[in-house]
Amino acid sequence: MTYQIPTAKEPVPAEYLRALDHTDRLASLLDSQFRLPLTRLRFGWDPVIGLVPIVGDLAALALSLRIISSARKLGASPALLRRMALNAGIDALAGVVPIAGTVFDFSFRANLRNVGLLMDEIRRERAPLA
Repeated sequence: MTYQIPTAKEPVPAEYLRALDHTDRLASLLDSQFRLPLTRLRFGWDPVIGLVPIVGDLAALALSLRIISSARKLGASPALLRRMALNAGIDALAGVVPIAGTVFDFSFRANLRNVGLLMDEIRRERAPLA
C-alpha cells in the first residue's frame, strides 16, 4: 500500500504509523542494535553481515534498499529517495573495502541517517502552515 504524508490537519492512519515504526526498527537493527561493552559505541547487523565478502555487502545493500522502498511507500519525495539511495550507495561502496568498510559502517550508519531524513520530511510536511 502506498501512502501520502498526512498533513497537519489529517489524522495519521494506524497502518502508516506501523509502517513507519517497522522502518525505524529495521534501521536500528542494522545500525545500532548492539553496544560495545564499556563504551558508548553502538553498531548493528550491517557491519557484522558486511564481514562476509560480497554476499554480506549485497545483503546489507538489499536491506538498505528495503528501507528506501518503505520510504517511497510512506510518501517520501523523489528528491529524498535519491538522497537516501546515495547514502546507501556510499555505504555499499565503502563496504567493498575489507576491514575499512566495516569500520566505515560503524560511523556512517546510512540506515539511521536515511530514517532521520524521512522523519525530517514528515515533520516538515505535517508542520502547520502559518
